[in-house]
Amino acid sequence: MPYLIRSSLWLAFFGAIIAAWWMMFVMAMDMDLDWIGRPGPMGQAMADMNPRMPMDMPMARFGPLFAMWAIMMAAMMLPTLVPTLTTYERLMISADGTRSGWLGVLLGYFIVWVAFAAAIAAVQLALLYGGVINMLGVAPVWLSALLLVAVGAFQFTRIKEVCHGVCHAPMTYFLGHWKTGFPGGLRMGLGLGAFCVLCCWGFMALGFVGGVMSLLWMGLATLLMIFEKLPDIGHRVIKPTGVALIAAGVALAIY
Repeated sequence: MPYLIRSSLWLAFFGAIIAAWWMMFVMAMDMDLDWIGRPGPMGQAMADMNPRMPMDMPMARFGPLFAMWAIMMAAMMLPTLVPTLTTYERLMISADGTRSGWLGVLLGYFIVWVAFAAAIAAVQLALLYGGVINMLGVAPVWLSALLLVAVGAFQFTRIKEVCHGVCHAPMTYFLGHWKTGFPGGLRMGLGLGAFCVLCCWGFMALGFVGGVMSLLWMGLATLLMIFEKLPDIGHRVIKPTGVALIAAGVALAIY
């Protein structure tokens, strides 16, 4: 029975990830975007719309934008949680962890990222109505270059180092903040989620460089965040990624 429960939960977990990616793909197709995020004729017409026009435009309302970002968080961030959840499972054997605690960690982590989805949806609306980005969430060249340089520079900061240390070694966090049962797992999940948001917010902000519905950006950002959490290479990819982002920002500003 425990094996069946474990298998069912993991299947549901990966099923949710696949469903989230499928929903993002469908939304991109509905907006007439290709996998890179380039608009077709209908998508370009949407991009050029004024958000203050007297017509219903989902991408100019908080509710649909928040839902889009929440689904995006599930697609991009849940895969990065696999090492953390498997670490907790090891503590179910060596300590007094429970399957309800495992669920609590998962829920707490996702709650924090959904809260971040609400915040970044609000930022997108502010930028849209301020005339900085278009309806598809694409920033102008100057802002794209600034974001690339800023996120690249963040890779070298102490905040990134500390937060990445927690994300990269969840066992240390669990041992220092161990709580039992579902409430304990939820509390630890909230803490881990907070560190993860501080560690990875920049990759989310880069969505404005090529458009927040770019499946290419989503895939690359997800891979980078997964690589950063891998035990053997996690620490080695942070600074090279920062250098690459800064170089891309400078190149974009020049050309």
